[in-house]
Amino acid sequence: MPGLFVTFEGGEACGKSTQVSRLARRLEAKGCPIVLTREPGSTRAGEMIRHLLLHTESGVNLTNKTELLLFAASRAQMVEEIVLPALKVNKIVLADRFTDSTTVYQGVARGLGLEFLRNLEDFVCLGLKPNVTFLLDLDLETMRSRQLRRVRPVEAKDRMEELPLEFHQKVREGYLALAREFPERIKLINAARPEAEVEAVIWKEINAILG
Repeated sequence: MPGLFVTFEGGEACGKSTQVSRLARRLEAKGCPIVLTREPGSTRAGEMIRHLLLHTESGVNLTNKTELLLFAASRAQMVEEIVLPALKVNKIVLADRFTDSTTVYQGVARGLGLEFLRNLEDFVCLGLKPNVTFLLDLDLETMRSRQLRRVRPVEAKDRMEELPLEFHQKVREGYLALAREFPERIKLINAARPEAEVEAVIWKEINAILG
């Protein structure tokens, strides 16, 4: 597969979206063709699923299995409609979340089981794997502090952010376990540092990959 597939992972308020935007600007300045995605979302169907999962009263009582399958549906559409076509024409895809999020949020924190999720991942993603993943690790105290400082419209409350601290602790532990399991792909970064420092670490890694 030509192109480059870069994913950003981490718990809530870790700065993923900020770092995706910063890296995108740097790559564009170098003339690199890029495509941005976010999960759930990115396609018309995916954005509807995102709204249901994160921002509606209808999504409050979703079962864990329903939640998992909705995330998978959004990803399946995105992979075939956006990611694979972009990689085939040698573009760089920057993804705000991908399969590691499902492994951690639904597999570990929701307790749905990793073996089944990895079989589902193969079916949904057609064998697609990230070339590199930046895992922005953030302690729970800093996470909550950042969440309190966020300014959101009233209607934009995020269902996942509002889950209890015990859930987010499981998420963090799940991510750290993945980083130990896949050290060559997953680059662990301390996200409590200033944004510019985090950006510099990411840029150094990307430059090494691009040569």
